Amino acid sequence: MLHTIAAFDRLGEENAFAVLARATALAHQGRDIINLGIGQPDFKTPQHIVEAAIKALRDGHHGYTPANGLLATREAVVRRTLTTTGVEVSPENVMILPGGKPTMFAAILMFGEAGTEILYPDPGFPIYRSMIEFTGATPVPVPIREENGFAFSADETLALITPKTRLLILNSPANPTGGVTPRAEIEKLVKGLEKHPQVAIMSDEIYDVMTYDGETHCSLLNFPEIRDRLIVLNGWSKTWAMTGWRMGWSIWPNGEKGAYLYDKVRKLAVNCWSCVNAPSQYAGIAAIDGPQDDVEKMMRAFDNRRKIVVEGLNALPGISCITPKGAFYAFPNVSRTGWKAKKLASALLEDAGVALIGGPDFGVLGEGYIRLSYANSEENILRALERIEAFLKK
Repeated sequence: MLHTIAAFDRLGEENAFAVLARATALAHQGRDIINLGIGQPDFKTPQHIVEAAIKALRDGHHGYTPANGLLATREAVVRRTLTTTGVEVSPENVMILPGGKPTMFAAILMFGEAGTEILYPDPGFPIYRSMIEFTGATPVPVPIREENGFAFSADETLALITPKTRLLILNSPANPTGGVTPRAEIEKLVKGLEKHPQVAIMSDEIYDVMTYDGETHCSLLNFPEIRDRLIVLNGWSKTWAMTGWRMGWSIWPNGEKGAYLYDKVRKLAVNCWSCVNAPSQYAGIAAIDGPQDDVEKMMRAFDNRRKIVVEGLNALPGISCITPKGAFYAFPNVSRTGWKAKKLASALLEDAGVALIGGPDFGVLGEGYIRLSYANSEENILRALERIEAFLKK
């Protein structure tokens, strides 16, 4: 017998990929499947970004890059951060990584061990809890409630902090709920965190430009009082439809403590993924510095689809859906259908040909909800809503 360490038995999964695999298998059997499960823009990467990668390859950029990313790529992130947040950061605090997950991996690995606690949003991105459990730390869910518009509550979050708390994970705009936490609530949280200087914060801001109805994203970078313990996760995947490019960045704390943490994540890169490939980094620079017309076009399309989704879901028997303010997800309440959420999602895929994700895949508090991604065409969304209605009326 081979014996792996117990930590690997605690690793979870991201069920969106399992649903994608099942949907693909059904499609190969000749079934017409509409996939509203995967969190991936249905738009192609803008052409000028693709051309930048091709040019980089033709120019001979085929070798290793620095473990923390090319200086030019990090400087592009600095420019973008100043534009979107008004905050100037140093390229020496920017890390280029192969996607967004490595920042979660690094931050949770740094602070998680047996006897410690890490707070994370529930419902929330499933990899948070998976990695916390892997480290042996105790996962402490921060409730994300429909009655709060799926924003986190500062009071509820602060009440969960104990002397064992090492890390607090935040996410706004949020996956899977589409919630956007207002600035006033974030200010209240930051003020309360002054009493807990031992707690690091990881703010997942990957959907930062994806807000609607006049909402604006409030970056945690706007609060200098926590900058010496703040890790900000971001990247190219969602904003520029670059999921397959595996391009992410993170901004690490400033000051002496920040340099200490930054060197640890750099060493982790050396030991694990070495570096991010060169052509993707040149594509990333082009994405930030080039025209943003395609991003704006994509956001207009998401906004239109969002309205169709909310109206359509609220017309279905037993389903209600508050209007999401960010990202490209709706998180309808299906408790009145009489179905458990995961069983409903499974039945809709197998019987109706619509791929969705059951709320419990995002946490205990996800029961009674399903996640629907409107990163698909209006035509497919309307067809999916018709199929869901027919299934529920059977």
